[in-house]
Amino acid sequence: MTTPATTARSVPAEADRHRAPGLLEGALHTELTPESCDLGYWFRAVPEGTLGGDPMGRTDDVPVPAHMLEDGPLRQAVMQELAFRSMAEEKAARALGHLVACAPDLAGMDFYTTQLMDEARHAYAFRGHLLELGVPEKDLEAVMEELAGADRDAILTPLEEFGLAVLRDGGDYIGGVITLTVLVEGVLAPTAELSERKWRPFDPPAAQIERAAGIDEIRHLSVGTTIVRRHLRDHPEDRPRIAELIGRGTELWSRLPVGELTLRRETLFQQGLEQHRDIAGDHEVWPGRRLVDTTAEERMRTAAEWAERTQRSRLADMGIAP
Repeated sequence: MTTPATTARSVPAEADRHRAPGLLEGALHTELTPESCDLGYWFRAVPEGTLGGDPMGRTDDVPVPAHMLEDGPLRQAVMQELAFRSMAEEKAARALGHLVACAPDLAGMDFYTTQLMDEARHAYAFRGHLLELGVPEKDLEAVMEELAGADRDAILTPLEEFGLAVLRDGGDYIGGVITLTVLVEGVLAPTAELSERKWRPFDPPAAQIERAAGIDEIRHLSVGTTIVRRHLRDHPEDRPRIAELIGRGTELWSRLPVGELTLRRETLFQQGLEQHRDIAGDHEVWPGRRLVDTTAEERMRTAAEWAERTQRSRLADMGIAP
């Protein structure tokens, strides 16, 4: 007979919804390999450990609060965020099909097969919460397009084109791993961490969904780092090419209107925060800083600092000078 204690022992700490570190801490310090995070690991650890048996990573005892079902800036902010995140995860899942196809070994193929499933599930979960927020299923696609279609075209499509040129057109496995680990997930992870923290008092189900997705992202970042580190150890002659790829990707990021998108979303959130200060109470968005005392600009600045620190740490772990 399987008991909760038995399940907890069989699930690695970094994949357990109760014991895993936060995304920011995990992205900085967790060390995993593709061999240890194989298909057996995924089937053993993720469905029960990370998700607790729910494909969205939700628990039944945390309903959507009434204030999130009323039209207003908080609801608009979370809906815009979830629509955009779902579109981003969908594009990542589709791109991962190319990474699976060109993986040079079974360990890489198996791991990126699990990551493809993770990203598809994230897109599903973010869409699912839009339904929980009251969007009719028949209108979901149109509502998402209205909420985030323009941002998808301005930000996600150029990133997708960059990644597909590396993966689909170039068949460049390590370049694809770099694109995902450094240029996409390594930059977006701190924003996802902030999202989980700020939604905890206002939209606990959204925070739970973010938490489950964040646990997956820790694994993606860590294993991707290991793969690149091994490649550069065995093929040091590839270092200039990898550095050039990172430089091109970073330059692309600098031209995308990510800051405008984030400011627009955080401004909406700030308006909702002012309306519902009593709900936020003394909740700290990071140690020593109450959410109600922050501003949109401060949250943006902090997330940017987290992103820079995470990226520098991952590059150093890979053996690439930041």
